[in-house]
Amino acid sequence: MAQRLLKEHRDLQKEAKKSNPDILLSPVDSNLFRWAGSVAGPEGTPYEGGRFSLEVKVPSSYPLTAPNFRLLTKIFHPNVHPKTGEICIDILKNAWSPAWTLQSTCRAIIILLSHPEPDSPLNCDAGNLLRQGDHRGFRSVATMYTAIHATRKGEASRT
Repeated sequence: MAQRLLKEHRDLQKEAKKSNPDILLSPVDSNLFRWAGSVAGPEGTPYEGGRFSLEVKVPSSYPLTAPNFRLLTKIFHPNVHPKTGEICIDILKNAWSPAWTLQSTCRAIIILLSHPEPDSPLNCDAGNLLRQGDHRGFRSVATMYTAIHATRKGEASRT
């Protein structure tokens, strides 16, 4: 397991060397069981221009067991719990496979940001807006959250 996580760390370091990486992830204090990082908000979504911080806890049974991913940045999304940052995505629950890596899981989270699933919401307000067809209202609130919580401008206005 340690070998696998070290290889994943090397792959993530290569990703981080890109001019504008969409995924940044590394172990906290060289602890391969605790990772921190961020994902970029996907283009064409209310999350565009934002960076969303992640916390990852890797179980000792990894890769046979899914890691625990949590968003630390406040976000308005039907599949992210507004208080805990828990992410509702099938690969972190019943559809986990050892073929998934920390990086590919981050990519799946980015895809989830682009394609919310309002029928299994952890944030009922966001889910209800989408289920009722109020895409404009959802986009407006999600864009506001991104501006306030996930951008440098928002960080500057809070200080």
